[in-house]
Amino acid sequence: MKVVTRGRVPLSGLLVPSLVLHTVGARTGLPRDTTLMYCPEPPGRMLIVGSNFAGPNHPAWTSNLLADPAAAVTVRGRRIEVRAQLVGDDEREEVWAKLEANWPGYRGYERSSGRVLRIFRLTPTRIGRRG
Repeated sequence: MKVVTRGRVPLSGLLVPSLVLHTVGARTGLPRDTTLMYCPEPPGRMLIVGSNFAGPNHPAWTSNLLADPAAAVTVRGRRIEVRAQLVGDDEREEVWAKLEANWPGYRGYERSSGRVLRIFRLTPTRIGRRG
């Protein structure tokens, strides 16, 4: 598959919208890349969820975004600078409705994990070049 997409689209990206999240490690200060699925949200925003596949702990990338909400994503080979905002309690149900419209049953990860999953809205601040 990498031959067809020149390594720019993860296999999961052919099934659901996917991106690579570029953050800086909250503890290490080192660059971190994480492939995630996302839910598009107009106008050009993206929703990502720290499900950790129903594991008991929040994934590290969510702590990275809490420590520094300035990040970047690569979507279909294009790098986009973004600002992450944790979705607040006041809009969680509305956001979950959008997420489950795209990923039916996904909220089951929250129920199984026994924790409130962190949901982030990524808002583009600058779109970079392809490559």
